Amino acid sequence: MSNIRLNNIAKRFGQTEVLKGVDLDIEDKEFVTLVGPSGCGKSTLLRILAGLEQPDEGQVLIDGKNVTTTRAADRNLSMVFQSYALYPHLTIRQNMMTPLKLRDLSTSQRLPFIGPFFARKEYKDLLSQVDRTANILKITELLDRKPGQLSGGQRQRAALGRAMVRNPLAFLMDEPLSNLDAALRVHMRAELTQLHQRLGATFVYVTHDQAEALTMSDRMAVMMHGKILQYGSPEDIYQNPATAEVAKFIGSPAINILSATVNDYAQICIDNLVLDLFAPTQEPKISIGARPEHLSFSDKTPSSISGFVHHIENLGADLFYHLKIKDEERPVVIRSAVGNGKRHQIDDLVHFELDLNSTLAFASDGTRLQTHRRLMDEIAS
Repeated sequence: MSNIRLNNIAKRFGQTEVLKGVDLDIEDKEFVTLVGPSGCGKSTLLRILAGLEQPDEGQVLIDGKNVTTTRAADRNLSMVFQSYALYPHLTIRQNMMTPLKLRDLSTSQRLPFIGPFFARKEYKDLLSQVDRTANILKITELLDRKPGQLSGGQRQRAALGRAMVRNPLAFLMDEPLSNLDAALRVHMRAELTQLHQRLGATFVYVTHDQAEALTMSDRMAVMMHGKILQYGSPEDIYQNPATAEVAKFIGSPAINILSATVNDYAQICIDNLVLDLFAPTQEPKISIGARPEHLSFSDKTPSSISGFVHHIENLGADLFYHLKIKDEERPVVIRSAVGNGKRHQIDDLVHFELDLNSTLAFASDGTRLQTHRRLMDEIAS
């Protein structure tokens, strides 16, 4: 069992408040991702969980036990760093064996330990455990090489192996894929997901890449400004963001945000379009969010919005059209499958409609407004 709970965690560095009363519950065997922009506090929160930093306020609980002041070496958690942190003068086998023995040594014994112990016969019984872990990660043929002889992906798997070999309560990973190229990152995402399923262990993963969070997580915590703005499944956060900040951060291309007004009939008005949505707000001006896949080209109709094609991104199977809309600072992006209807060109005047069932509404401060469709006869009455 490795249930983890962070209660009201606060952390300051000088006058800078990095974490502001963060609460987080992680269930046994979950893959939880902390995702957010640089400087939001996600790595600091992971380091506090690992025992590498002490919180100014709050508690860290593992399986109900308060480990807030317990040193990192005694928490039985394994950390995988962005920089791999492999010993360059040792082979991969020796790197993986090191934490097995260090776990049982006192502090006074650790300094002379690294290096010479590998020749001693009493450490040979660690080999089978290393070999089993290497087989899971498919790096058996790399065990006698040194880190400098490996590619980035191979080094990352070796770093994972060194963490796995201890059989920890949970794996903590701080942006482990950020040093890899794009194709290898996609491959390693799949490998990490499969590894999590095989091991049945708890994973806590930090990244600024929302694609990693969406594709790997059981649950993800979106962090900004030292707080968790939303915590839930990737599907729920993508489809039902709690705030405009979350909606803008999760999804690529980013969600379209359109200016709108609320009239006396509680209808939301955009340009010449009046949406039959009800928003419980007294604000005269709000924002409407619609993801690129929820917009579609149409003929000019009373319910369509017009704009000019400003830029086109061709991603092979999909085209992303960036449109300049009157009075909107940001372009509106529409996703269209290649071969699906007419191909538009730069500076074309086009018309599009929103999928009303997927449209979101946000107040001026970014909070989500609860909305629902209303029939036109309801509005008239």
